Amino acid sequence: MSKLEIVTLPAPVLRQKTRPVTDFGPELQELIDNMIDTMRDARGVGLAAPQIGRSLRLAVIEDLPKEDEEGNEIPDSRDLYVIVNPEIVWESRTVVDGIEGCLSIPGYLGEVERAESIRVRGQDRHGNKIRLRLKDWTARIFQHEIDHLNGVLYIDKLTGEENFWTEEAYYKRFEDDGEEPAETAVA
Repeated sequence: MSKLEIVTLPAPVLRQKTRPVTDFGPELQELIDNMIDTMRDARGVGLAAPQIGRSLRLAVIEDLPKEDEEGNEIPDSRDLYVIVNPEIVWESRTVVDGIEGCLSIPGYLGEVERAESIRVRGQDRHGNKIRLRLKDWTARIFQHEIDHLNGVLYIDKLTGEENFWTEEAYYKRFEDDGEEPAETAVA
């Protein structure tokens, strides 16, 4: 397996609506494995095909680690998803603000409003139909990645221009106040 190059703005592929995946053969399986390696190497929680220059409705997602009762991360507790031809079929009316980053917009973070819960249908890596009910951070990551497949970036959905920072400026704000920064998702 190999790591792929992550494209960054202003790469045109990031602003294009992707085409459906129709061939689930060995080439796709290799691409998926390479995307997982690339996402993990970049320390991201999601990676969509446009981010590696491919205009396909495909994303890999590995949510945040689960925590025990004391708030410690449980080793090997991250769920890995491969979603092909995904579609959000329901969104909760409840929305929440959260801090997001993007592997294709390195060095920046922004506050984005997202549905707290969603339902997604699509296919797994082998073409089998799947339906998922997602909430909280996992739902946020899925929405971020599915936006990528539609040519939409998180910077298009900021809660306000003032809520977009360099990573350095974002974390400095909390150092100055002695507070803990909000949890962030970089996908």
